[in-house]
Amino acid sequence: MSFVSEFRSFIAKGNVVDLAVGIIIGGAFTGIVNSLVNDVVMPVVSVVVGGIDFSNYFFPLNSAVTATTLDAAKEQGAVFAYGKFLTVIINFLILAWIIFLMVKGVNKLRAQEEKKPVEAAPAPPPADIALLSEIRDLLKNR
Repeated sequence: MSFVSEFRSFIAKGNVVDLAVGIIIGGAFTGIVNSLVNDVVMPVVSVVVGGIDFSNYFFPLNSAVTATTLDAAKEQGAVFAYGKFLTVIINFLILAWIIFLMVKGVNKLRAQEEKKPVEAAPAPPPADIALLSEIRDLLKNR
């Protein structure tokens, strides 16, 4: 098998295509989650904790850093930006919660599908009816 045909066979497998679709949907889903966190959740968290903006939380790692915002502090020197880390942790927890709810919903739907009664095939007719049907069919064919 040539390299090109082997590669073509690999790409044509369903798992590779499914993985590609999953990655693309995951990328789009990341945008949704980022918007949910940055535009919906973080403002509410900020109001609850008194207007605190986590993104500007940092420790200066040298005495030359005197700025009050993270971007300005990074220009002055090294900083330990734990506020962004907190934001990323919150993003992760929200994403994990959403995925948990989605999996739970899918599992619930699957359980409902499994509980549905399977329609049984109709019972075969009694032997005398089957025999009469055969006789009828033979007479029709004459």
